[in-house]
Amino acid sequence: MEKSFAREKILVALSGGVDSAVAAALLSERGHEVETVYVRTWEHEDDLLGECPGARDLADAQSVSEKLNLPFHVLNLIDFYQKEVVQPMVDGYADGTTPNPDVLCNRRMKFGVLLDHAKGAGFSALATGHYCLRKLDPHGVAQLWEGKDKNKDQSYFLARLSLSQLQDSRFPLGDRTKPEVRDLAKRYELSVAEKKDSQGICFLGKVKIPDFLGHFIEESPGEIVTVDGKVLGRHRGLHRYTIGQRKGIGIPSNTDNENFVVTGKDQETNRLIVAFDRPEETTLWGRKYRLGEMSFLNQELSSASQLNLSGKARYRDPSTPLILTKESEESWIVEFEQPQRALTPGQVLALYQGERLVGSAIYSRSHLGRALLST
Repeated sequence: MEKSFAREKILVALSGGVDSAVAAALLSERGHEVETVYVRTWEHEDDLLGECPGARDLADAQSVSEKLNLPFHVLNLIDFYQKEVVQPMVDGYADGTTPNPDVLCNRRMKFGVLLDHAKGAGFSALATGHYCLRKLDPHGVAQLWEGKDKNKDQSYFLARLSLSQLQDSRFPLGDRTKPEVRDLAKRYELSVAEKKDSQGICFLGKVKIPDFLGHFIEESPGEIVTVDGKVLGRHRGLHRYTIGQRKGIGIPSNTDNENFVVTGKDQETNRLIVAFDRPEETTLWGRKYRLGEMSFLNQELSSASQLNLSGKARYRDPSTPLILTKESEESWIVEFEQPQRALTPGQVLALYQGERLVGSAIYSRSHLGRALLST
């Protein structure tokens, strides 16, 4: 648990949900000078997204602030969100990768422009309802650790933060479990105590990514082919599919009731590549991958040429031992101890030493839109 007895002026980002509401309550109860902010990220939500929770979330955030007697602000970041979160996500999918909008949102918006806004307004830190722990080393340098609730741990989504962003962040829920947070919300008599957790794209609520992307990327149908080039059918557009996808491809299983799975995207020929989902399928399973955009929260690791760490290949994946080898200033090779399934270009590998998050990287695209390297 992070212990800080110095009174701070902290801005809490309220999402309209129970987690950020309890984060604000805890910090206020501990004696900090707390104000809250709700960030507007979308305009004319109903026209594009259909069922969008923005209006309710804003009302819930304001209700929480009033109940806790905290100053409440609304910050309009619609243009920034469109340029720095939505457009890079759309561009990534159009280019055949699978970016993680929640990771991007945390780095560029919540702990980017919103943290800058907080610092400019005289706050010492920005707090959120993430389930993770921020600890300080003997020199006062911040570290990021997994939260107490391993089922809710969200350190993965913060893996792309810089050390300076982490230094000015606060995570009051890191030493709590989700049931404990619900109980606290009831004790504080918050209106969101029983509100369900939101699902979907960061700040946009429950919306399917292919449907969302359909508003931005023109449909470009093409052939669905096996790894040896046999044509099986037609796809609706490569951006609608991800590596490892089994459902919704539109081609039947074989006589043994085995399902096809997406193993690659050939951008040049506009072909979607599939194979049967078998453990021996080398275009789907592998141990060795190329990485780009490496960053370290533990600066002692940044000068190494080879590292033995563990990593979460995707959110909710268990940590697995791996070896990182520096290939060049821009490229690393990761070799997992155990084979991994359907790792996808554009997504994030979070790196750990035990429960401490020490860095991250992005899976690079290699042959036919895959992240997998030939071994």
